[in-house]
Amino acid sequence: MNTTPGAVNTPGKSVNTRPRSTAGDGGKPPPAAARIVAMAREQYRFVMSPDGRPYAVALAGPNIALPLRNKGGLRQRLARQFADAYPGEVASQSALADAMTVLEGIAEDTDPEPVHLRVGREPAGGVAVDLGSADGRAVVVTATGWNVVDRAPVLFRRSGAMAPMPPPVLDGDGLAKLHALLNMDESTFHQLVAWLVAAWIPDIPHPVLVCKGEQGTGKSKAAQMFINLVDPSPAAKRSAPRDEKAWSRQAFSSWALCLDNISVIPPWLSDTLCKAATGDGVVDRALYTDDDVVVLTFKRVLAMTTIDAGALAGDLAERVLMLDLQLIGSDRRRSEEELDATFESVRPAVLGALFDVLACVLAVLPGVRLESMPRMADFARVLAAVDRTQGWHTLDDYLATSANVATDAMEGDPFAMAIARLVDQAGTWQGTAGQLLEALPAPLVRPPNWPKDATRASGRVKRLAPLLRSIGVMVDDTQRSRDRHRHRLLTLTRAPGEEESASAAEQASLWDKTAPTGHGGTPPEQS
Repeated sequence: MNTTPGAVNTPGKSVNTRPRSTAGDGGKPPPAAARIVAMAREQYRFVMSPDGRPYAVALAGPNIALPLRNKGGLRQRLARQFADAYPGEVASQSALADAMTVLEGIAEDTDPEPVHLRVGREPAGGVAVDLGSADGRAVVVTATGWNVVDRAPVLFRRSGAMAPMPPPVLDGDGLAKLHALLNMDESTFHQLVAWLVAAWIPDIPHPVLVCKGEQGTGKSKAAQMFINLVDPSPAAKRSAPRDEKAWSRQAFSSWALCLDNISVIPPWLSDTLCKAATGDGVVDRALYTDDDVVVLTFKRVLAMTTIDAGALAGDLAERVLMLDLQLIGSDRRRSEEELDATFESVRPAVLGALFDVLACVLAVLPGVRLESMPRMADFARVLAAVDRTQGWHTLDDYLATSANVATDAMEGDPFAMAIARLVDQAGTWQGTAGQLLEALPAPLVRPPNWPKDATRASGRVKRLAPLLRSIGVMVDDTQRSRDRHRHRLLTLTRAPGEEESASAAEQASLWDKTAPTGHGGTPPEQS
């Protein structure tokens, strides 16, 4: 490591990067790695992100964090600068690698610093949105309005999945211009606007926007527009990832992304999408190491297109905002080229209008209180703030739509429907997972997700618990049998309505206290 005077990670400190002769070395310049380190320290400061990744930030230039080794990062830039500074000499791969190791060590000596992707909270509480342009400009939105600044107030990183965002402009018709591009009614459009605004609030969970409709409703094109408003990308629409590692790579490189034409969602992907909506954590091997790991934590803004909402599992169904798109008549259908051109022409005005709504939301959001807290409570507060400032009814519409989504998901799951019918008949049911399988009438043609044994049945009931709860069926798996085997028991009960709660005690006494475990009746007293 270079220990010469002045070789510290101090902004503005000048370091001589030219060869310096000494009496004993015959004027031989320092090694290439040392010259590269000196060159880097003269132009950049070095930081470590909370997830353990080192970055370089130019002392004079955009507030952009450059990765040290990745394509388009610091290593590539320093290799070019070295060739310019020392004509006839090219830095070797080993010299560049040695220099990067030293610079990583410098970054490790600093306290972790937040590094944001596309959006971030500024120190004063406003929201900063990276325009993605080479000059590093950003939009800063506060409770008093928004403006474009030359240097972002927070540190941003870039990725190859990002595209520049046009600067917003003031235009009173921005929302109307967006609505004219979409085949949705006013209520649905207002919910969309609220979702787009919430997508720039970085520290809250965001429901998965699901564009649902039959063929010919323009789902994919609409979802592509939504993502390119929030976080423009050359690949706004993507196929479902094949595994969790592929997903983590996609999520690390984009703040917002759309999974297109989803018909079947495997359990692992459903869980992953749920965690990404409310806050995900992925443990991965650290770069260039064999045994060290880094933890990637992130919330993401997700959209999805589908024809059948029955593909949604219960826990995911609680975390979606469902938008039904209307069929486009042949007389109103336009080519993709025409739609793209129109979208690009109105996008600055649309962005300006959305940032106006966001500023209004930030002004009233601290004072918003809800009488009851739904599953996506922070998003519901944003909806309430939008309603208060715009005079809309997005929160009521969202809650009503969520109830419909739960019903659709139930109808698409035969096992959940069988449990609901069992509870309707018995009122209260308790038994082991194996006894539950025996009590439920299996379909003549068993669906692929019907549990094959008790272990899988127990897991399915846990996965279905949020969905069952949404229709009033409560699941409790905390009790165990009184025999020596201490089997885990599932207790399924119908939640009493408001008019029933007063007489719940009297109703409980009507059940047959002698009913055996695994049949409708009062749960046996546990020891």
